[in-house]
Amino acid sequence: MRAQALRSLGGRRRVLMTADTQGGVWQYALELCRALTARGCEITLATMGGFPDREQRREAATIAGLDLRVSHYRLVWMDDPWRDVRDAGEWLLGIAHEVRPDVVHLNDLGHGDLAWPAPVLTVGHSCVLSWWRAVHGEPAPAAQWSRYRQHVAAGLHASDLVVAPTNAMLSSLQCFYGPLRNARVIANGRRLGVARRVKKGVIFSAGRVWDQGKNLAALAAIAARVPWPVCIAGAHRGPHSDRESEHAGYLNVRMLGKLGGDTLRRWFAKASIYALPARYEPFGLSVLEAAEAGCALVLGDIDSLRETWDGAALFVPPNDPDALSATLRRLIADDVLRARGMARAHRRAAHLTPRAMADGYLEAYADLLARRAFGASMEMLP
Repeated sequence: MRAQALRSLGGRRRVLMTADTQGGVWQYALELCRALTARGCEITLATMGGFPDREQRREAATIAGLDLRVSHYRLVWMDDPWRDVRDAGEWLLGIAHEVRPDVVHLNDLGHGDLAWPAPVLTVGHSCVLSWWRAVHGEPAPAAQWSRYRQHVAAGLHASDLVVAPTNAMLSSLQCFYGPLRNARVIANGRRLGVARRVKKGVIFSAGRVWDQGKNLAALAAIAARVPWPVCIAGAHRGPHSDRESEHAGYLNVRMLGKLGGDTLRRWFAKASIYALPARYEPFGLSVLEAAEAGCALVLGDIDSLRETWDGAALFVPPNDPDALSATLRRLIADDVLRARGMARAHRRAAHLTPRAMADGYLEAYADLLARRAFGASMEMLP
């Protein structure tokens, strides 16, 4: 019924979507584009934050009919981004006037208030202000981030619909930029297509190693206290930064660097435990990938991860290394507990599918188009 709602509105299914190439938003966007194009949508995907690498371009090329447009414009959360944000806006509007979308789907917080020719849906995947509070335990410095806050608030208020992947993230958007007049939650979905295989005695984690919100340093720091090796995948250096994170000196840790899709899937498939003691994780796409691959989960005890994984994971306070090491040792020692955790995580992941995600967005698109059509018909009344 939800998919039919969009088709009933004159067959209008052309979407201009933005994405960045720096983290989970890229995988989210490709998964959604794949599901939407399978339903007949025509997607133009415009990327910012750095040109896609070879692996990312290969992934995008597997989606039949996807119109990929790439750029190197800085994102709104990066250092001194304002000229790039302005230039990216002009670039995006040019694409919009070329492809004439029925819906504009923004996965960045920098461009909601442009003069778009179609209804605008903005997804708040994360934001600096909520990240800063979670990581540092205090508000972001006003002198440094006031312009960011004003810019993001303007974009969210100008959007016809604001979406977040969890209620926890939506609450953060309302807290820092609200009240938002039209907002809803649509959970992310992911399918790696990982074949179930015999698990190994490995603790795995994946994410931006340089991001303090992921808190991977805490996992590396306690690795010597657990009997299984700890393997961490992810970029060591942030965008536009010359400084690498420092985790190489810890014992029992193997830093894998940034991995391609096939290699990453193999690690998920063989790891018995996936650990992410995050301080900040608005959804946790890597957690979903691990659960789908049948890993037992050890996660940071924060609202967003509780919302999605309560009852299917073990939780530890992000700033308690003793609790983290004790929980990992307990899972390693107890085969029954570990097997139960694997099964529960896998069952929970079965509900967070690309199809369910696409259904949610198709319904949102249909609502936007219906609202636009209703407004046009009201203007025609005498």
